[in-house]
Amino acid sequence: MATTKLSPLSPVRPDDKRRAPAASVVLKVQDSSAAEAYEQYLRLPELSRLWKAACCPGWPDEGLVKPALQALEITFRFVSVALSDPRGYASRRELARRLESLAAREVEVVAALCEGDRGAPLAELSASEGVLPRERSASEVWQLPGSTAAVVCHASESSLLPRLAAWDKSETLAAKIKYAIESQMQGCAFSLGLGEPNLAGKPVLEYDRVVQPHELHALKPRVAPEPKTGYRNRENEALFTIHQILESWLCAASQLLTRLNSRIEAKDWEAAASDCWILERIWKLLADIEDLHLLMDPDDFLRLKSQLAIRSAPDGTDASFCFRSRALLHAANATRDIKKLVPWVIGVEVDPNGGPRVQEAAMRLYHGRRRGEGDGPAVADVPRAALLPQPRRRQDVLGRLLGSAHGRLLCSVRAQLKVWNAARCPTCHPDDP
Repeated sequence: MATTKLSPLSPVRPDDKRRAPAASVVLKVQDSSAAEAYEQYLRLPELSRLWKAACCPGWPDEGLVKPALQALEITFRFVSVALSDPRGYASRRELARRLESLAAREVEVVAALCEGDRGAPLAELSASEGVLPRERSASEVWQLPGSTAAVVCHASESSLLPRLAAWDKSETLAAKIKYAIESQMQGCAFSLGLGEPNLAGKPVLEYDRVVQPHELHALKPRVAPEPKTGYRNRENEALFTIHQILESWLCAASQLLTRLNSRIEAKDWEAAASDCWILERIWKLLADIEDLHLLMDPDDFLRLKSQLAIRSAPDGTDASFCFRSRALLHAANATRDIKKLVPWVIGVEVDPNGGPRVQEAAMRLYHGRRRGEGDGPAVADVPRAALLPQPRRRQDVLGRLLGSAHGRLLCSVRAQLKVWNAARCPTCHPDDP
């Protein structure tokens, strides 16, 4: 039986020298006028005011949870837009499946953000003593098992989810979203109040006060129909809604990155590891949101591209519609900067000669007999993938975060280019650094 021969190692030439590590390339907006046009098209200044409007001064995580909830509410609007599309060639069934999956993932992240939150504005179930207000028609009166006291479960009056549940085209999808909310919010001290069963009888979030659905849904595209033909491009509303969801999650990601850095500096390893996991899920959400472009009709998109005058950057570089988003570039740069904190987390300095000092310290930490030995972080609290930077071995949160999370986002755009051939995708990627 023939044995496999290993190829000999290449000899080291005397003129070989260690190369200095390349400086990280900072992604920047290459055309400020295009970025301004992108923000005006999506009505980001008005949307940003809704993100930053404080409704509860005693709620420290309001700036983080509110954009996530508003992204979820905009997803409900996208469900309505998709299922009411009159075009016979529209991919309504596949789009409904993707939106159902996206909403479930969003609920998962929202629940992770709300775990341990004690400052959110809540409506107690027993506050009205079983009296159903006349102006709250969506409220329900029921009793908890083993109790004689009646409670009132307040549901949101302004959210689109209860309305989707009453529409025959979306009642099944809305029911699945409600059950996802009920399941994911089990570990939280409150529920969202969107019509989910709330079998535990927990307090409900004052959803309408926090999310402001009326003001949120008023921010619709301003592009008028074509003057000569009066044609209304349905893909315009889809593109507009997709990017509003994207920008809302980017706002939440920016707030999460700020909290993550502060927790790392405070050496709160358990909370920092949790934030790393949530940040990874947000990047996966961004990839799922970008995949929604795959269901846009190529001909209608090319017509919309001409109407919106989507073009390349004036200097000839590949700066596309998506990467004129300042929030996306900021989140990408801030996420990549987390890698620089890895040596500080494990308590070593990077070898200037390129030696495996960081890897050896990581292995000593993980092969210790006791967790949390010394004054460093506990073994279970340090993201293992951050300590093993080799490609294909990043198995935990920070590894996927630093290596493949935003890379997957760009790969989905490359898939769009293959499908659309000559059509320029509205979210193409810039040149890889």
